[in-house]
Amino acid sequence: MRIGVIGTGTIATAVVRGIAGDGHQITVSARSAANSRALAAEFENVCVAENQAVLDTCDVVLIGTTGAQADAALEPLSFRPDHIVVSLMGDLPLDHVARLVAPAENPVMLIPFPVIATGGSPVFSCPPSPTVQALVGARNLVIAFDDPAQMVPFMAAQATLSPALKLVATAGEWLAERTGDATRAEAFLTTLIANSMKAGSLADSLAALDTPGGYNQRLRDHMEPGYHLLRDGLDKLQG
Repeated sequence: MRIGVIGTGTIATAVVRGIAGDGHQITVSARSAANSRALAAEFENVCVAENQAVLDTCDVVLIGTTGAQADAALEPLSFRPDHIVVSLMGDLPLDHVARLVAPAENPVMLIPFPVIATGGSPVFSCPPSPTVQALVGARNLVIAFDDPAQMVPFMAAQATLSPALKLVATAGEWLAERTGDATRAEAFLTTLIANSMKAGSLADSLAALDTPGGYNQRLRDHMEPGYHLLRDGLDKLQG
């Protein structure tokens, strides 16, 4: 595919890194110059151009600005009717995007996460899109929605990532203090947890760790009030 990227912030840069090895011709915006230059230096099939030149040389357009920047960035540009527009802006409704990219039609929303740079990431698509599937589906889990409202609880739930990492980091600090080896402490915990989550469903994994009086059961029971706080926090995020 001939792919253009308008806006090369953290998420758009991660997407480019995730798809650059698939043989696409990719042109990225000259804005966010440090990220653009880094991508062009890293991949032979990535080049840098001004925004209109990005559009003129591509068939699929990834919009990676923020919603607040979108009007100023996109209104001066001329889109073609045959452009396939994929918005990475979770904070801008698709009907607003559609007005900005006309005469291109039927933009799609793609919500990735930073780990898409290396693969194995969940990716939200609304509406379902064969273009999104072709771009990122080979190495990532594409979860498609017919209506943006269906994404709302998923967006709230994804916020568990930071508390989960903080929990592991705290345990790693505790272990490092007692062993004097921070590197081995972190490697032990991340390997243990990552591979345990690959072993089956969450319910099966929890059941396997439910030995009466065992370390896992005792600590989980000690932390029980925190799980109620988590549910309350998710309810607030969903709104």
